[in-house]
Parts: sequence; structure tokens; C-alpha cells
Amino acid sequence: MNSLFVSYRTGMSHLWSIWPSALLGQLRAVTIALLLSALCAGLAGCDASYIARGAYEEMRLLWNRKPISRELANRDLPADVRAKLETVLEVRKFAADNLQLNVGGAYKTVTQVDQRAIVWVVMAAPRDSLKPYLWWFPIVGYVPYRGYFSRDQAKAEAATMEAGGYDTYIRPAIAFSSLGFFNDPLLSNLLDLDRVELAGVITHELFHRTYFLKSDVMFDESAASWVGSHGAVAFFSSTEGSNSPDAVAARDVLASDLRFALFLQQEEARLLRLYDSGLPKDEILKRRVKIFAEINSDYARLKPTLSGLERFDLDKEKLNNAVLVNYLIYFHDFDNFEALERLHHGDLSATIKGIIELAKSEPEDPFDAIWRAAQSAPPARLQSGYVMPPTTRAEPAESVASPGGATALLPVPSASASVAR
Repeated sequence: MNSLFVSYRTGMSHLWSIWPSALLGQLRAVTIALLLSALCAGLAGCDASYIARGAYEEMRLLWNRKPISRELANRDLPADVRAKLETVLEVRKFAADNLQLNVGGAYKTVTQVDQRAIVWVVMAAPRDSLKPYLWWFPIVGYVPYRGYFSRDQAKAEAATMEAGGYDTYIRPAIAFSSLGFFNDPLLSNLLDLDRVELAGVITHELFHRTYFLKSDVMFDESAASWVGSHGAVAFFSSTEGSNSPDAVAARDVLASDLRFALFLQQEEARLLRLYDSGLPKDEILKRRVKIFAEINSDYARLKPTLSGLERFDLDKEKLNNAVLVNYLIYFHDFDNFEALERLHHGDLSATIKGIIELAKSEPEDPFDAIWRAAQSAPPARLQSGYVMPPTTRAEPAESVASPGGATALLPVPSASASVAR
């Protein structure tokens, strides 16, 4: 790869010396995307057409970036759009200065997109297990989803998995992260979110840019979701006051996240008791139908108490293991993240640093490292009256080897906008 990079860069050196610096930045990013594509294409089992499409879409987003500062100079910019673009820049600064996240050049630009779903994500799980099927991606390792830029292609992949005996789920993702390889632009469809949601999404993605544990998406996404919600609270409390409407709204979203995480923990336990019961598979599949119906009903009662998560349709959705795994990935062990923050006396920056250090200390099971560190924290009561139970250590979901695992090029689809937010 190094020799390829040298020869390609040498060939472009004259153009780089005469073109404007902004365009040079775009060319360098596109060059890196092409080189990553070339590397991936040389890997065994790689789907060349899939890689090519991923590279094309990433290059298109990078090439069409426009500085947010330039957009703000437009006097005809609608007031609500202006406020959200200003919020993005302010969140970037707050995340860098107050949370010590790796901001770099991310979200200084915006790319116009013409569809709400940028990526269609396919997830799968066995019908008698909550262990997700894993696909292999270069650099990031095994992940429990595969993204497509076409819904028809996603449906075809899901059909293949279903024929193989798996539950499947297709969901839209309106954002994705390159995990710091590129300076990701803000995608224009994120401007449909309100300012509180937007602040949480940007902070979520900046955590990914700061730290990403290979082949452990549940830890990566749960940690980023927790940091995103807390980051929004900290941002609005600092910039607008702790009693400002946005700060209050952000705290309501955080409280809802914690309630939803507890709900998922309890429902997961019910299913695991069935799946680990040793009953014949046919009997397990029969009994899970009743549990799924009860989960629908349980969520219908919880839904009116949620803020920011009320768009979830777990009360109406036809449930299967893949659907539930989708949510479990983003809301796992929130009680232990909360306990860790109490140990750091509410210092979010120190907590984020602690999360990362603990994950690095035990990369094979970062949740266990955080659980052990959290044991000395006092219990906490949620605003709603829900009481987080004493932390207990459940066995983490086991990895499922991907038979003939498929490959995909960065960027990695992120559900921070479609699931966690």
C-alpha cells in the first residue's frame, strides 16, 4: 500500500501545487478513499462491486463538501437552518475544549444529500439466539450489520439471510462515520433533527472519531450513545444555562435513554431464559411468539414516558431477534456508564477518558472492566422515579463467526441518527 500511495501521489504532485487548498483537501481525501478501495479489493472474499459503490459514495460526499462558514454567510439562509449550522460549529468547539474529543476537521463542512436514508442497514440473528450474525469489514473487523446504498440490494441480502435460517431487519441510517479517516461533513438531512438531537448525534460521532474498539460494535455504539446524550446535556447547560429549555429537553432525552436501556435489559433477560432453556428449537420458536407480544405491550406502556425515543415503534413492530439486537447494541450497560460518571463526580470529560482507558485495558471485554470499576459507586435514582437496580454482570453476547464473511469499505454505517437519536 505504501508504494502505491507514493506512486499515485507523485503523479498528482503537479496538480496539487497549483490547485486551491480547499480543493487539494478534497483530492487528498478522495485519493485516500481510492487507495483504501484498492487495498480492500486485494483481500480474499472481497466483493469488488460492493467496494466500488462504497468508494464512489464516500468520494461523492467528500467532493461535494461546502464550508459551513460559507453557508452561514448566505443572507437568505432560513433562520432554523442557520441556528442548526451554528449549533454544529458550537458543539464541535465544546467537544474539543470541554470533552477532549478528537474533533479535527470533522463537521466544519456540509454536504447536500437528496434522500433521508443514506444507507440501508441489514442485520441478522439466529431465530433462537440474540447473538448477531457478523460481517467482516477491513480495519474495523467484525460488525453486526452490512450497509447498502440501495434498498433493493439490502432486501436481497436480507432474503438470502432469511433463506439461511436467520431473523433479519432492514433499517435506514441517515449518517455514517469514517472513524477519523476523513473529515466527515455534516449531511444535510441531519438538519431535519431538532437542535438537541443534532447536538447528541454530533457528539456521538465525535466519540467514534476519538476511540473505536475493533470488532466490538456493541461497546462502541453503546458508549457513543451514552456520551452523545450526556454531551448534549453538558453542551446546552454550559452554553444556555442548566434551566434553559434546550438543557431541560436534553436531560429528558438522557433520562429516557436510561429508562429504555433498563427496559431492554429486562426484556433481553426474558428471552435469554427461553433460549438457554434447552427446549427443542420448535418449542422455543413457539414460545417466543408470546414473549414478543408481551414486549410490544410493555413498550406501549413505556412509550408515553419517553422523550426523543418516542419515534420507536416497538409497540407496533413485528419483532424478531434481529430487531431487538439492533436496539441492544446501542443501549447496553448504561447503568454502569452512569455509575462510572458518579465515580468521577459528574465530570463528563474525566468519565469519557475513563471509559476509553478501561476499554484499552481490557479490549476483549470492556464492559467487564467498566462494571468492575463501577462497583464502588452508590445507587442512583432516575428523575422519573425509576430506580436503576444494583449492577450485576451478565455474560456478554458471544461473537458469531461470519461464514465466508463479506467485506465492506469504510465508512461504517452509523445508527446514531436513526436509532440512538
